[in-house]
Amino acid sequence: MLLSKEQVEHIAKLARLSLTDDEIVRFQEQLSSILAYFQQLKELDTSDISPSARALDIPCTLREDKPAQGLTVDELMMNAPDVEENQFRVPPIIT
Repeated sequence: MLLSKEQVEHIAKLARLSLTDDEIVRFQEQLSSILAYFQQLKELDTSDISPSARALDIPCTLREDKPAQGLTVDELMMNAPDVEENQFRVPPIIT
């Protein structure tokens, strides 16, 4: 299925792209081949495949979220270039 020039121009307009005539021809071919590939995928029989969130049935490997002790104010301010009253001092933005 080859996309028409008008269809490519419509897609470009939706994407707010301005295309040259050469780009329109190139995108006609490229987008058409992408759509042809999706057509091949639509023809696959997936009736025996159950829906899943992952391709592989692997248990979650993330660690358990456990509360832990945070840093003290002194530890937080240790590497700050300028501190005033336990707060980061930064240069003014508005003068």
